[in-house]
Amino acid sequence: MLKKFAYKKMFIIFLSFIILLIVYFFPNQEHPRFNTTLTYQNPQTMPIYLIDNNNLVSRFEVIKKSDNVLDLIEEIIDNLTINGKDNNYIPDNFKKIIPENTKIINKDLSDGLLKINFSKELLNISLENEEKMLEAIIYSLTEIKDVKKIMLFVEGEQLTKLPNSQKTIPNTLDRNYGINKLYNLTSMKDINKVTTYYVSKIDNISYYTPITSYTNTKKEKVEIIIEKLKASPTYDTNLISYLNASAELLKYEILENSINLSFNNEILNLNDNSIIEEVKYSIALSIRDTYDIYETIFFVDDILMDAHFI
Repeated sequence: MLKKFAYKKMFIIFLSFIILLIVYFFPNQEHPRFNTTLTYQNPQTMPIYLIDNNNLVSRFEVIKKSDNVLDLIEEIIDNLTINGKDNNYIPDNFKKIIPENTKIINKDLSDGLLKINFSKELLNISLENEEKMLEAIIYSLTEIKDVKKIMLFVEGEQLTKLPNSQKTIPNTLDRNYGINKLYNLTSMKDINKVTTYYVSKIDNISYYTPITSYTNTKKEKVEIIIEKLKASPTYDTNLISYLNASAELLKYEILENSINLSFNNEILNLNDNSIIEEVKYSIALSIRDTYDIYETIFFVDDILMDAHFI
């Protein structure tokens, strides 16, 4: 009896050993496997126009929270308002321009025309800053492609003059109003107006500053833009252009929705034979504001190099 029991016990042990070997060498392929994938998403940003420490109205990127146009309008104004409720990080070298406690009472956007009605606090602006505030509002809101023109109201009455200087402003406002205006005129004839974007740097932060120049010339505006970017900026020493002074605009073609620019190879970066990003962006932003064209196509010696869409 004991012998029979011993054989039975040995059989069970042997069988268990065999099962363990099978499990070890032939694992069940049905066991779940856990794979972890990390996805990093860059937050969407939008440009607004703030005052930098050189007292120029400058383009600065902030995080965008909404894609709805009317919500975006509220968001932009809030980002421009002193002590606004937004939580975007604004560096110390930049400041907001709309007076504290300014509110949007109502707004309407129809066929590209934005009518925006502010509370009376908008008028609490200094003489020094009233035109800069207007430029910041116009340029920030018209970064929204659905907004082509703006009419400003305060407590239901259209704003037709700046509150301190009493300077008359146009009935509808757009980028033709200009920004950081620089006048170099010898007569009131043959006045040409262009807006040129320069790179600015403060404490390792790069951003773009537009300058609207008024000069007496009959040259095509694109030629003036390239000449200005090739020359050393005279408006402020903080403004930078990365366009090589030896770069030549050989020819150009202005189309309905785009512009073709053909340069010699002096526009190329010697390190990798490409056009550096700051050069493309400065030219494309300048073209957009001057011609209302959003696509700039770059050629070098008639070879297509890049198409830059703003």
